[in-house]
Amino acid sequence: MNTDKGVAARIARPLRRVDELIEAGLVAQSQRAELEVLARSHVTAITPAVARLIDPADPADPIARQYVPLGAELRSSAEERADPIGDDAFSPIKGVVHRYPDRALLKPILVCPVYCRFCFRRESVGDADGTLSAAELDDAFAYLSGRSELREIIVTGGDPLMLNATRLADLVERVARLPHVEVLRFHSRVPVADPERVTLAMANALRSTDSLAVWVSVHVNHPRELQPAARGALKILADAGVPLVSQSVLLKGVNDDPAILEELFRALIRNRVRPYYLHHPDLTRGTSHFRPTIAEGRAIMRALRGRLSGIAQPTYVLDIPGGAGKVPVGPDWWDEDRALVTDWRGRKHRYGKEG
Repeated sequence: MNTDKGVAARIARPLRRVDELIEAGLVAQSQRAELEVLARSHVTAITPAVARLIDPADPADPIARQYVPLGAELRSSAEERADPIGDDAFSPIKGVVHRYPDRALLKPILVCPVYCRFCFRRESVGDADGTLSAAELDDAFAYLSGRSELREIIVTGGDPLMLNATRLADLVERVARLPHVEVLRFHSRVPVADPERVTLAMANALRSTDSLAVWVSVHVNHPRELQPAARGALKILADAGVPLVSQSVLLKGVNDDPAILEELFRALIRNRVRPYYLHHPDLTRGTSHFRPTIAEGRAIMRALRGRLSGIAQPTYVLDIPGGAGKVPVGPDWWDEDRALVTDWRGRKHRYGKEG
């Protein structure tokens, strides 16, 4: 393997093919055969911004682990699923997932700037033909318009910030015309994975209106991803008045350490991004090497309680397989039977009257 970090630094376009990964020194020639097999079913894209963060000489590099394909992805465990959170079962029309009464997902595009190796939609993303046509988008909006119980639309994919500013502004305008919808949320990797895409025109397209609050949820898993260009992209959005939250995934070998997550969450709030969710990895096929146990995740969240203020504390959540939704799985602090509360150091305290 080429361990010259300068090779990655000189990359000018996204890496997509196995031979490009080998040339950049991100995978060894000996991995070619199994990675070519993997490439038949799962796409790869690593932007120059991400490639510059990877140290090819470090076999445990936490950035590479998120984006560089591994042969381990070819092996699935019995409990893993092609659609681990049940999107298909709750999709009444192409491009829409309606799982909860008051909110729905809109997926106008299925391409991303990068493809996370642990993604729960890894078997559907990367399909340029999956972008909704004008007629399909009209059908999706007809469905959303007819569901007066909806209060929030979450635009995901794929990565919706791969759309240009004109199309984003059109989406905001169309959702703003739905009288029952109050909140529009965009989920994106773009600010950290392809920050040059974030422009003032994009930020202006994402501004809230008098009737609609527009939010952006940024996916980031490691503090090193918040490099200067990413911080600049977040600043453009925040300065334009776009409220920002984050979502992260608890990943073995990437951020399954309280010190790393503390550094990440502190960096986020410094950049005006409120940590929102810490996801336990889904039961996606070929991703068992990423999943810590829930007990390990709960221990990490317990440790963070004493290290960070509430504004920097995300909710640790699990998506129940099959589509039953998200639930918090963080540590228990309250013992109802004994009226005892546990502090962040693990000490027990009685609450209320004794006896």
